[in-house]
Amino acid sequence: MTVGTRPRARRAAAPAARPPADPAYVGGAASVAVRPALEAPRRPARVLAAFPLALYLEIRSETEPYVVAVVTGEATRLPNSVVLAGPVEGVSAGDDAWVGDGSVEVGGLSIRVRRWWDPAPPLASADPVRLKAASGLLGRARAGSPRRPGLDPDGAPALLERGCLAGSLLESITAAERLIGLGPGLTPSGDDMLAGLLVALRRLGAAADVPRAVWLADWLAAAVTYDARSRTTPVSATLLHCAARGEASPEVTAVLRGVAGHQPLEPAVRRLLRLGHTSGADLAWGVQIGLSAVLALREGR
Repeated sequence: MTVGTRPRARRAAAPAARPPADPAYVGGAASVAVRPALEAPRRPARVLAAFPLALYLEIRSETEPYVVAVVTGEATRLPNSVVLAGPVEGVSAGDDAWVGDGSVEVGGLSIRVRRWWDPAPPLASADPVRLKAASGLLGRARAGSPRRPGLDPDGAPALLERGCLAGSLLESITAAERLIGLGPGLTPSGDDMLAGLLVALRRLGAAADVPRAVWLADWLAAAVTYDARSRTTPVSATLLHCAARGEASPEVTAVLRGVAGHQPLEPAVRRLLRLGHTSGADLAWGVQIGLSAVLALREGR
C-alpha cells in the first residue's frame, strides 16, 4: 500500500556522512510499534521511497526488517508511522537518514516524538451473533465495491480460507508460504491479505473468546515472519511483523470495531476499501477470512 502518487526522482548529491549540524526541529506523533527503534541509540537509515504524503525509511539492521514510515496527517497512518503536521520537502529515494535517541532526522528536519498512539487498541468483547451478521454485511460490501483484490480467488487464497476455517495448520501455513510477496508494489497483495487475516484472527479471536483462533494466529505469524525479510519488500515485511502482533492502520481497526458491533460497519468498510489500488480490498479480504475462521472455530470447539 502506498500513500502517494509517484516517487520523486533520486538526486545526484552525495549522501551525508552524519546528521545535519543544524536541523529544523518539528514535533510528531509515533506509533508505539516503532518505539523500540526510536528509543534505541541513533542508527543510520536510508530513504526507500519518497511520495508527496509519505517517506519510508529503512533502518540498517541485520535483524528483523525495520521500516519507519514518516507520513502527513492526510496519509494512511500505517502501524509503523510517525505522523507530522506538514510534509517533508526535498527528500528523495536513496537519501540518508538517522533514527534513534527519540527522533528521526531526514531532509534537514529533526522530528521529535511528542506523543504516542497505539496501533492495536484493545477490542471490547464481541457477541458471536453480531459477528455472524457482520460477516454477511462485510461480504456484501466487498462484493458491491468496484475495488477488487489483486489476486485470483482460486489457488493459494482458496487454500488459505479452507485451512483457516478448518483450523488446519498444514493447509493454512502452506497457503501463507505461497502468498508471501505475491503481487506487485511496496506491499504485494498476498502480504496485505495475510496482514488482514493475522490481525482479525488475533483481535477478533480474543474479543469473541475463541482461543483456537488466537492459537492459529500465533502459528501463522511465526511462519509468515520467519523469512519475510528475504521474500518480500522491506516495507511489506515490516507490516507483516506489525500484523503478527495485531497492529494495523486505523482503517482496519475501525472495521474490526464495526464487526464487533462497537461502531457502524459499512462506513468503516468503505474507508478501508478505498486504500491504495488493491490494498484496501486485499486487507478486507483477509479480515473476512479471519472473521469466518473465528466463527467456524468457535462452533467447532
